Amino acid sequence: MSVVTELLVRGCLAKMAVEPGAPARYTLRAGDDRLPLDTLLGEPVRLAWTGAIACTHCGRATRKSFGQGHCYPCFKRLARCDTCIMKPELCHYFQGTCREPEWGERHCFQPHIVYLANASGLKVGITRATQVPTRWLDQGAVQALPILEVSSRQQSGFVEVLFKDEVSDRTNWRAMLKGETRELDLPGERDRLLERLAPGLAELRERFGVDAIRELDATPCTFEYPVLEYPTRVASHNFDKTPEVAGRLMGIKGQYLMLDSGVINLRKFTGYEVVVSHGAA
Repeated sequence: MSVVTELLVRGCLAKMAVEPGAPARYTLRAGDDRLPLDTLLGEPVRLAWTGAIACTHCGRATRKSFGQGHCYPCFKRLARCDTCIMKPELCHYFQGTCREPEWGERHCFQPHIVYLANASGLKVGITRATQVPTRWLDQGAVQALPILEVSSRQQSGFVEVLFKDEVSDRTNWRAMLKGETRELDLPGERDRLLERLAPGLAELRERFGVDAIRELDATPCTFEYPVLEYPTRVASHNFDKTPEVAGRLMGIKGQYLMLDSGVINLRKFTGYEVVVSHGAA
């Protein structure tokens, strides 16, 4: 039986753009092409990796992607790929060893938010103030609550370390994609944690200044996602193992496409050149 397909976009993948809404609105980005995904819900789609990968920073071809879309030289050279991005408390700017001091000054020395979120259960996280609420949508959170604002990324890391003794900093992506997340009392959890961690927060304020770590009086945010049907069993696609992925698009949540054949995390394949088509047998 022949297969009829319609080419939609072709290019190197970037993180999907997402805007809050009821439900959230997603746009697939492939090179210079943009593809709104809401009109494809319930439709058969194919994503085929051409075998090419381009570094998202310098554009050179690379056989393997490092740090979500970088060639190895950029991965070793750029501050955004350093260990301290994942563990801000390890910031070494003041030791004079930052890979890109000017980049660090622009991105790390600005207000950061410490938040509680609920994507697969209670978790703590940090993000630049300018990334609210995008960060929560990227994680597939159904609830989020900013609890503290701090003056730098390093300080947010020290605060997060305190909280990690009481609450996880990770999302169970399989549970998130099943859509079975139970609603939580985030203000209650905030009050409980702030009281329990008050001595540690006082020490950080003594170190960095009273105004460096500020409590926020915020209300919880809630999020909806464009999902027709959640999977009961989560099987994941991987371009490195199966270059062509096809199925009916049943939903989008976080940075995952949810097909009736399995799910795929598009952010994991940043820089991969793909051909996206709409097709029916």
